[in-house]
Amino acid sequence: MADKPLVFGTAGVESTSVSPPGNPCVMVIFGASGDLTKRLLMPAIFNLACDGLLPEQFAIIGSAMDALTTEQFREKMSADIKKFNTRNDFDQKIWDKLCSRLYYTPGKFDDLAAFQQLAEIIKKLDAEYKTGGNVLFYFAVPPWAFGLISSNLEKTGFKEGAGWRRIIVEKPFGTDLISARKLNKEILSFWDESQIYRVDHYLGKETVQNLLAFRFSNGLYEPLWNKNYIDHIQFNVTEVVDVEGRGAYYDTSGVLRDMMQNHMLQMLAYLCMEPPSSFGPDDVRNEKSKLLQAVRALKKEEVPTYVVRGQYGPSYDDAGTVVKPGYREEPGVKPGSGTETFAAYKLMIDNWRWEGVPIYLRSGKGLWKRGTEIVVQFKKAPLAIFRGTAVEKMTANRLVFHIQPRQAIETLFQAKVPGPTMQLQTGHQRFEYGESCKAAGDTGYEVMVYSCMNGDATLFSRTDFVEAAWRVAQPLLDYWTSTPATEFPNYQRGTWGPKAASALIENDGRRWFEVITTEVLERCELFKSGDLVFLNALIMALHPVVASAGELIIKKGDIAGEMYLMCRGTVEVIDGQGKVVNTIKDGGFFGEVGILMSQPRTASVRAKTLCDLFVLEKADFSRILREQPQFAERVMKVAKERYNLALAETQLMGK
Repeated sequence: MADKPLVFGTAGVESTSVSPPGNPCVMVIFGASGDLTKRLLMPAIFNLACDGLLPEQFAIIGSAMDALTTEQFREKMSADIKKFNTRNDFDQKIWDKLCSRLYYTPGKFDDLAAFQQLAEIIKKLDAEYKTGGNVLFYFAVPPWAFGLISSNLEKTGFKEGAGWRRIIVEKPFGTDLISARKLNKEILSFWDESQIYRVDHYLGKETVQNLLAFRFSNGLYEPLWNKNYIDHIQFNVTEVVDVEGRGAYYDTSGVLRDMMQNHMLQMLAYLCMEPPSSFGPDDVRNEKSKLLQAVRALKKEEVPTYVVRGQYGPSYDDAGTVVKPGYREEPGVKPGSGTETFAAYKLMIDNWRWEGVPIYLRSGKGLWKRGTEIVVQFKKAPLAIFRGTAVEKMTANRLVFHIQPRQAIETLFQAKVPGPTMQLQTGHQRFEYGESCKAAGDTGYEVMVYSCMNGDATLFSRTDFVEAAWRVAQPLLDYWTSTPATEFPNYQRGTWGPKAASALIENDGRRWFEVITTEVLERCELFKSGDLVFLNALIMALHPVVASAGELIIKKGDIAGEMYLMCRGTVEVIDGQGKVVNTIKDGGFFGEVGILMSQPRTASVRAKTLCDLFVLEKADFSRILREQPQFAERVMKVAKERYNLALAETQLMGK
């Protein structure tokens, strides 16, 4: 049945991986014809093969209700891998080797005969590939099927014989605390806790795993990791996309179940847990569970004070025409749905390390920016020593973990502005994974599959963690069930979400720290397709300003010297006759000409609402071009094409 064994790894080149291949096994994927397998699982397994991390003694059996043969399954996977692989260069030889080890058997989850047929195939492949009886079952199926599949595996005798048996199960692990306990009880009636690997692909991201390495390998930060030095922490997971055709699923989930209760609490546990005695799976998972158990569970009546929920409505053009539909108009969503697509949550951790330190979680769909960041804001240094200088206020130091779209770690600090007087400016240090590591892109599932093959459960959720996470989320679900949202939709898609989310943190005298990404800057014609180094330099030159409703931001006739990026709010563009000719909202730009040349403004801009903006001064823009003159030619070209401005290099650079 099996082809001649072949060595996995880059063709003709010895693998550079410092990790050994995973343990021998036959991997069985239930639900092998679904999206998860073709989009994430198979590309992840292919990445492991290319990186030399698959064992020589390895084969895969796909199982689903589709009536496919092994050859048809191989053809389907071969077509899908060309579309969904994440390699910089596709290695056909490696895929051919892996594809020759793909097998398929059709069957329904309640068909015992299908499981008996599966057992025969596993027995043959085990003998052929010498996998030692080891079997990894991947449940790429809905939770309702977990017990059914486990029961038939037990009836077919899969608990007997040599080798190990492990299962990987996908989220959601229940829809509330009661269902999670029921699901855990059902699974544990067939398997030991040591055999169960509950996967959260977010933990497969390098920057999420690096939270542990960063904390416990750097003596510079760990002594500061407590209430004495940290003012607060923000977790932001923002998405531009809507429900992307998954309206029927999302309407039973919402952002709390889909993102906060699992991904965000996982990151919270890594960032805030106590140091484990070792990186052994049980030691790490013990501390994660302790941390979540210390999170203060809200009383039902406290939910409106600590939590804001939202739902996106349609977006409109300047003429008031709907550009994109609201959530309630999405296919599969119930009319008048009360499902939240946004939530902001202030939580507290009741232990000695974090007493009194607020943790702010914010996540939503249909927003103006895509990004996942963790912001650790330290307490400000005293201002007293700077009295009598030009320094009027202190800015907090921040440590920012960029999870996606770019993976990086950044520190923001204060430094002196060059010159004869004492003035401060924000400086930064940034570690970019893409610049420092040459690894190909991954799906987040590589390390999860590899870890399970080796019996390392560190990155997987244990029963107590799952139930502790639902204990945190349950009061919110109870309140929202008993108190339907009457204000939905309460934010326009393409904005920062409901205004109440800003008030949630501002009532504490703090503000959301908005991370501007290169994706945001590239929306401006002037910076589109710009070099990463150039765009990052521009981002660091941006500084925030706030404009009150009715405040004039730009006055017609004033000499231009800066441009603006709208973070939150609405501004009106007013012509010389006082007529509003345009409105600009979250994510928009205005005043770009101001950084290209100093000339009178052709229109006024007034804040229609309270506005958070970022400003880029011409002086900073010119300085960046002087430091990186290779970008000046392109900027001059765009200025000519987009703004009909003929600029000399000396004029642009302020020489």
